[in-house]
Amino acid sequence: MTHGNPIPTSSAASGLPGPPSYGIPQQRTTDPAATGGTAPDAAPRQGGGRDRYLDLLRSIALVRVVVYHLFGWAWLTVLFPSMGVMFALAGALMARSLKRPALGVIRGRIRRLLPPLWAFSAVVLAMMFAGGWNPLKDPDHGGTWGLIDLFNYVFPVGAPPFPWHLGAKSGLLEDTWAVQAAGPLWYLRAYLWFVIASPLLLWAFRRAPWPTLLAPLGLTAVVGTGLVKIPGETGNAVTDFAVYGGCWVLGFAHQEGLLKQIPRYLSISCAALLMAFGLWWASGHLGPDGWDLNDIPLAQAAWSFGFVVVLLQYSPSWRELPGRLARWDTLVTLSNNRAVTIYLWHNLLIMATVPILDLLYELPFLQSDSAVSALDTTYTIWMFVLVWPLIGAAILAFGWVEDVAAKRKPRLWPNSAPRMRVRGSRRRSAPGS
Repeated sequence: MTHGNPIPTSSAASGLPGPPSYGIPQQRTTDPAATGGTAPDAAPRQGGGRDRYLDLLRSIALVRVVVYHLFGWAWLTVLFPSMGVMFALAGALMARSLKRPALGVIRGRIRRLLPPLWAFSAVVLAMMFAGGWNPLKDPDHGGTWGLIDLFNYVFPVGAPPFPWHLGAKSGLLEDTWAVQAAGPLWYLRAYLWFVIASPLLLWAFRRAPWPTLLAPLGLTAVVGTGLVKIPGETGNAVTDFAVYGGCWVLGFAHQEGLLKQIPRYLSISCAALLMAFGLWWASGHLGPDGWDLNDIPLAQAAWSFGFVVVLLQYSPSWRELPGRLARWDTLVTLSNNRAVTIYLWHNLLIMATVPILDLLYELPFLQSDSAVSALDTTYTIWMFVLVWPLIGAAILAFGWVEDVAAKRKPRLWPNSAPRMRVRGSRRRSAPGS
C-alpha cells in the first residue's frame, strides 16, 4: 500500500485549504493553542509518514484472519471484523492517493497486487496440475470455460477455478487443500474492483457523501438477504462489493475529514444502533456455523460498518506506537510491509502444518496412549504455533516480490523503515513512505 501526504486538517496551521465541509456541526476539540497549534483529534494528521494506528489495525486484522481460519471460531467475526477493517484502511489510502491522476493510481495499485498473486498462483497451480487436476475435464468448471477461468489466477476479475477434491484423504495434504488455498482470493477480486471503482466512488462521495456512504448497506439489504438473487459467482461478487462497500467508503470519509465533523457522541450512538441491528438480524438468520457473520451478509455489513466508525472516530494518528505497544513495532512494520504475502499464503501454510505435525507421532517418546492423547488434544494449538514460522519462511521466500512490484529495493525481512542516505551528510533517516 502506498502512502501520500494526508489532507491538511487545519488551514490555519498549514496555510492550505482544509478538508471540505459537509454541513455537519464540528465536534468540540481542545484549543489548538494549548496543544502546540494542532487539535489532538484532528484527522488525518499533518505531514507525511505512516499512521501507526492504522498500521496496528491492519496487523491485528491479519492475525485475526489467520486465527479464524485455523480455529474456525465464529465469535471472532463479531469480536473483530477483520475484512471490514482492511477494506476501510485500503479505502482511506486510496482516497489519499487519488489526489494524483486516477489512471496512474489505479495502475500503481494493480501493479503492486499482481506480482505477489502470480508467485502464489504459480506454486498453487503447479501443485494442482501435479496432483492430476485437469481444468478441461473438471465437471464443476465447465470444461473449456474452466480453462478460460484460469486467467483469474493472473488478473483476478472473477473467481479462479480449483478442484473441490484432489488426491486422497490419507495423502500428504487433505483432499480439500486446493479449496483452502484458493479461498482467500475472493478478497483480491473485491479489492481490485474497489480500486477500479474508486475514482467514481470518490467523485460521488464528494458530491453526495451520505447517499454514497449508505448506499452499500441498502444494496446489501437487497442482494444479501435473498430479496433479489443473482446466481453464481456474479452474485457472490456483487454481495461482497455491497457488504464491504460501506467500509471502503468509510475510508474515504476518514481521509476527507467527514467523520471528524460529526460530534463523537452522535457518530458512536448511531454506530452502536447499527451494530445492535446487525446482531439482531444475525440472531434470526444464523447460518451453519452459528454466529459466523461471514454467512449473514446484512449482519456482516451492519456490524462491520458500525465497528469501523468507532475505530476511525477514535483514530489517534500515531507517528510511533506508544507505551507498551512500542515493543510490537517491528512486527507491525513487518506485517504491513508483507500484508499481501501473509494473506495469500496463510491458508495453504495452515494446511502444511498437518503433515509436519504428524511426524511427531513417530517419535519414540510419543508412543504411549497418554502421549498420543495429549498430542491429539492440543493438535490445533501446535498448528497455531507452527504456522507462524511457516509464514516467516513464506515472507523470506516470496515477500520480496512485493518490493519488486512496488519498485523498491528487495528486502528479505523488512521489519523496519527503509533507510535513505541524506545528500551531503553521512546521517541516515527513514523516509515517510
